[in-house]
Amino acid sequence: MAETTTAAPPKRRPWWRSPAALFAYVFVLPYLILFTVFRLAPAIYGIALSLADVNLVGRVKFVGLENFERLFADPIFWQALLVTVIYTVIAIPLCVIIAILAASLVNRPLRGIGVYRVIFFLPVVTSAVMSGVIWKWVFSENGPISAIQVALGLDPGSWLGSTTMVLPALAVVQAWSRFGYDMLILLAGMLAIPEEYYEAAKIDRATAWQRFRHITLPLLRPALFFVLILETISSFQAFDHILVMTGGGPVRASYSLTYMIYDQGFNYSEFGYGAAAGVILLALILVISLIQNMIVGRRR
Repeated sequence: MAETTTAAPPKRRPWWRSPAALFAYVFVLPYLILFTVFRLAPAIYGIALSLADVNLVGRVKFVGLENFERLFADPIFWQALLVTVIYTVIAIPLCVIIAILAASLVNRPLRGIGVYRVIFFLPVVTSAVMSGVIWKWVFSENGPISAIQVALGLDPGSWLGSTTMVLPALAVVQAWSRFGYDMLILLAGMLAIPEEYYEAAKIDRATAWQRFRHITLPLLRPALFFVLILETISSFQAFDHILVMTGGGPVRASYSLTYMIYDQGFNYSEFGYGAAAGVILLALILVISLIQNMIVGRRR
């Protein structure tokens, strides 16, 4: 009786050699190149620069952790860090709340609702310099905010010239310029929620607030977390409006870490010192993002 032999199964190609993987690499490669050139390489160069002393003629001298030691002993750094934290604490809730309200308003099956979505998104694509100049006039002593204060019987004055009101004013501008982008993310999350959940809640006579609290917010948590991460990074990196509207003033009341990096690097030619402040800012953003991720993951 002849022995039956079973043929060995054909060897499977590694996944990275499959045509589908190669096709995907073709589309991913341009982004990887751009990310490496404009994101990863500057970050690595900035970390290396923070360990050196660089002058205007390009002479580089390795100084180790001397820039960081000098930074931690500098009261201006601690003031800039405090300003950044206060600004972030004000700006993030304001941005998120306005974005949620805007997403709820445009999440309606109405005719022409796309026009309103486009209008709400316009501040995102508006030039930061142009919007900063306009908002600088709005908060000036002769602007509409001051006129409203007079109408309410309050003393007129420039918010940008007040050490107590300058950060709330900048946070309002941050929320205005960012809420459209966050609105689109939250709107996408709202549109992904099945309509059956709301219909069942209406049958149980749940109010609009109860439907929003017990259906929309829990199912919107991943999108909210993503928006929270984006706004944390954006608030810690706020620079354009501060440069145009206040220049770090008055009396360094809006002198954030990003403005300190710019000031030390380009006004005082302390490139290594400014890079050290940038590394600290990078570490802060990374730590806060990881903490937020842990909190949301634990809640899930």
